[in-house]
Amino acid sequence: MTHRHRPWGYQQDSDGALPNWELHPDTQAIRAGLARSGFGETSEALYLSSGFTYDSAEQAVHSFTDEVDHFLYSRFANPTVAMFENRLAAIEGAEFCVGTGSGMSAMFASIACLVEAGDRVVASAAMFSSCYVVLSEFLPKWGVQVEFVRGNNPEDWQRALSQKTKAVFLETPTNPMLEVVDIAMVSEIAHQVGATVIVDNVMASPILQKPLQLGADVVMYSATKHIDGQGRVLGGAILGSFDYIQGSLNPFIRHTGPTLSAFNAWVLVKSLETLSLRVNRMNDNAAVVADFLTKQSRIKSVNYPGLPTHPDYEITRRQMIGGGTTISFDFNGDTDSLFKVMDKLQVIDISNNLGDSKSLITHPASTTHRRLDPELRAQMGITDSVVRLSVGLEHSSDLIKDLDQAIN
Repeated sequence: MTHRHRPWGYQQDSDGALPNWELHPDTQAIRAGLARSGFGETSEALYLSSGFTYDSAEQAVHSFTDEVDHFLYSRFANPTVAMFENRLAAIEGAEFCVGTGSGMSAMFASIACLVEAGDRVVASAAMFSSCYVVLSEFLPKWGVQVEFVRGNNPEDWQRALSQKTKAVFLETPTNPMLEVVDIAMVSEIAHQVGATVIVDNVMASPILQKPLQLGADVVMYSATKHIDGQGRVLGGAILGSFDYIQGSLNPFIRHTGPTLSAFNAWVLVKSLETLSLRVNRMNDNAAVVADFLTKQSRIKSVNYPGLPTHPDYEITRRQMIGGGTTISFDFNGDTDSLFKVMDKLQVIDISNNLGDSKSLITHPASTTHRRLDPELRAQMGITDSVVRLSVGLEHSSDLIKDLDQAIN
């Protein structure tokens, strides 16, 4: 289909001309991927159609053999979904993008399309619990060996990648402890053994981190988070090269069907128009809130990549623009005391989501990461006294007042 075979870019004007300069990603967020119908609508059109018709039986045949560029079935491709994919690819600086129904379907498909029994996968040890379950439980059932590496010691990564490896999966910054993995260092080592490097870029978003520019091969998102960022729809996305998308991912997606709905894609394509504005404001807010939290006696430690005290601060400065929109901190007290603080918040909501325009707080050990073994949670630093705070678009002064009255 159009978005599978042709490069993304700025929609042609009525004269068929393209701008003769490289558009800024903020402009691409508004203009890339436009596919107006004959009605010349201002907003992107919503194509709620499961299938498509053909002018002739011959056209149908040639469409299925890719001799004719024609939409076949919305499980394979859809005009509205294509606009979202092309626009996100433009923002990311990727050759191609494939939308999926959720972030986890994107994560699973990005790896599953590459591996078979007998293959090896190496991954960063800290990550979202569902990602960990896929890597540590599901893939080994199918005969795929998975090894986890902690931290950024090059020798540890060299050791893990000293033998043939099919894929490397990195989550950075990690959820919820905000560890930062050196993408460039790991990618260089991984490519020496021919591994495909996949980066879960959910916590940073395409605004604050560009993994492909740092050496990664594939980027995946839960579009539910910053990309929608307003608590409305689920979605996911996988971005990479022509060879990866056409050779590995598309056959897997086509036959397993983790499809992004046209309606959700329409919401997401409109959300991309404000993504930069929202993420930059949330990043600024998070930096102010993190600084406030470091001065509270009832908080033992604050994990925020933008703080000079963060162990991966120098890596963050090299590969991210800002410290991100999420903070985790270790409360000085028992779980009951911590829950009382959370319950006392009046502006910040208790929710397991993140990357939202509303500030949200959660207790990972009992919610998002409860599926993991307590010993494993402890190794990841996710103790019963840790909370995760996703900072939204409210004014930072109100967030600080809310935290102050709840904590103190």
